[in-house]
Amino acid sequence: MNAPQSPTSQASAAETHKAASKGTAYQAHMPDDDGIIHWSAEENHTWQQLMERQLKLIEGRVCQEYLDGLERLALPVDHIPQLADVDRVLREATGWETAQVPALIPFDTFFELLANRRFPVATFIRTPEEMDYLKEPDIFHEIFGHCPMLTNPAFAEFTAIYGQLGLKAEPRDRVYLARLYWMTVEFGLVDTPQGRRIYGGGIISSPKETLHALSDVPMHSPFDAVDALRTPYRIDILQPLYYVLNGLDTLHDLAQRDIMAMVEQARDMGLFEPHFPPKASTH
Repeated sequence: MNAPQSPTSQASAAETHKAASKGTAYQAHMPDDDGIIHWSAEENHTWQQLMERQLKLIEGRVCQEYLDGLERLALPVDHIPQLADVDRVLREATGWETAQVPALIPFDTFFELLANRRFPVATFIRTPEEMDYLKEPDIFHEIFGHCPMLTNPAFAEFTAIYGQLGLKAEPRDRVYLARLYWMTVEFGLVDTPQGRRIYGGGIISSPKETLHALSDVPMHSPFDAVDALRTPYRIDILQPLYYVLNGLDTLHDLAQRDIMAMVEQARDMGLFEPHFPPKASTH
């Protein structure tokens, strides 16, 4: 497929899984009878290039909780890890594990997996022609971008409760929940004693977004859940606005609150004006 020339790394899980009925251009690998996925030399080389590039860029830019998780996972640099190896670490840390899925899954399946502490991982990797952008989240985005944070109890709890809420929510409310996911799990920033840092997987797995997010170009706003629920976004541009947590414990506190009441409040108040132009028509 010909991916658009966009600076972002990929669409988020919350945004793209709802498009499953439209089909996918990517072919996921299926594990063999022993649960092993066999990757080609080219695919492993792509993983290595992505790892080497991004490990350099995240230095001094990501939060310590991510770095601690990355150290625990001990991801190989020169080949794509097997999901069972990732699962052993996640189970011990927070009771999570991965779930091998096709490139796209229905929203119901997405929320059900999260609710049961299983993080969906599409078992394909981008092609060399798509190193900087692809339309659907691949294994590098899911494993390198998200799984280290799933070793953190506050982040892991929030993600599970998010899945439980989404599973029960009406379709009109899921659109609001998708915005909350985007502004936290995918593109969230956090203030730490060392300074402002990245924790969102959509940033961490994207070289251009990693540099952009902490620059002087985008807006940074203190995190407010209702504001996040009201904030439109586009998946194919560098984000113009990031919400900043006071600390990751904010996610723990948020998980204990009535998020669906906040969704109702956000719906009553209406969406903010977008901080970006509308997409150009393809017709």
